[in-house]
Amino acid sequence: MEYESVLIVKPEVFIYKIPPRASNRGYRAADWNLGEPTWTGRMRLVAKGTAVNLKLEDKTSGALFANCPIDTYPGVAIEAVSDSSRYFVIRVQDDNGRSAFLGLGFGDRSDSFDLNVALQDHFKWVKNQEQIEKEKTEPKQQLDLGFKDGETIKINMRITKKDGSEGTARTGKTKPSTGILPPPPGGIGKIAPPPASGAGGGSVRQSPGTSPAHRASVGGTGTEWTDYASAGGQQQQQQQNATNANWVQF
Repeated sequence: MEYESVLIVKPEVFIYKIPPRASNRGYRAADWNLGEPTWTGRMRLVAKGTAVNLKLEDKTSGALFANCPIDTYPGVAIEAVSDSSRYFVIRVQDDNGRSAFLGLGFGDRSDSFDLNVALQDHFKWVKNQEQIEKEKTEPKQQLDLGFKDGETIKINMRITKKDGSEGTARTGKTKPSTGILPPPPGGIGKIAPPPASGAGGGSVRQSPGTSPAHRASVGGTGTEWTDYASAGGQQQQQQQNATNANWVQF
């Protein structure tokens, strides 16, 4: 059992007798006698299932003045005029199937806007219901997701590392990085100790008679110590000769 639902109610609308359409240019509200409506009353837009009717009723008693069945919108049953958004032309029908065209007007533009929205929403719902019923009776087309002859597919795979960066897959194993740079080729080099300095900042002269083991411990070479010893020996010889000469004079 289908129940009747009221979509909108407007307490005051105006009905006009309209002249026959003279051409295909559409209806114009300016051609009506807008100051003297034929009838004034209440409008109710009522839906029962997918059918919708625009009913014109008396304000006080609720008696039906005219009924306008609407099968589609926009359509022949209700049509907007070309010169105003507040007026429509509706096709009313009686119980015997006779029909007539009347002018319908609203005192406020918001009322006509409400009528437009209500009709659009209703027929949108009707279209959705028809689509649902159609899907129930007709089986859905099965999608063929198989590969055709000769078709191939290419997949690009990205491997995400633990730190979130992306890398490519490698076949060989690699040693984990420890973050320490490897030593240079040829092994770890030896660094010679810096020369010792005295309290005054000058170099300390080693004794010429220092043993070879002591010379090796301080990092000097044999050649440098031999030259130093020879120079020291010559100086000693010159001092000895000068002493002998003094003794001869004395």
